[in-house]
Amino acid sequence: MLKKYIIVFLISMVPLVELRGAVPYAIAMGLPVLPSYIIAIIGNMIPMPFIFFFARKVLEWGKDKPVIGGFFTFCLEKGHKGGEKLKEKAGKGLYWALFLFVGIPLPGTGAWTGTLAASILDMDFKKSVKAVICGVVLAGIIMGLGTKVVLLIGSLF
Repeated sequence: MLKKYIIVFLISMVPLVELRGAVPYAIAMGLPVLPSYIIAIIGNMIPMPFIFFFARKVLEWGKDKPVIGGFFTFCLEKGHKGGEKLKEKAGKGLYWALFLFVGIPLPGTGAWTGTLAASILDMDFKKSVKAVICGVVLAGIIMGLGTKVVLLIGSLF
């Protein structure tokens, strides 16, 4: 059973998959929901400070490099333009927007992407952490309930 929990932890750390893949895996493997959910949240949150404090620096460092410069510059410019539009539309609700962005489990959203966006937008770290953690909790609840419903419907056939 420990091996399955370790797999849940590691899955939750993978970009794009994150908790959205770890929770359904845990439920499908028959693991207890609450401990699996907590482990997935912890695993999903561990990369967050590294992404927030270093991803932007890596992009800025690489923007003038021969092979990767174009892509890194594109990422920075896209982030700044998108961020400015989001700031204009969301105003003081920027952290609520971050919470919903992370919390609604759609492809391309999640703690990794939300944290990178917060970093590029120069958002406050503590407020961003709160918004992302709350979003991850919401996404976990949605994925857990959704997985249970799918498995329940599947067992009827």
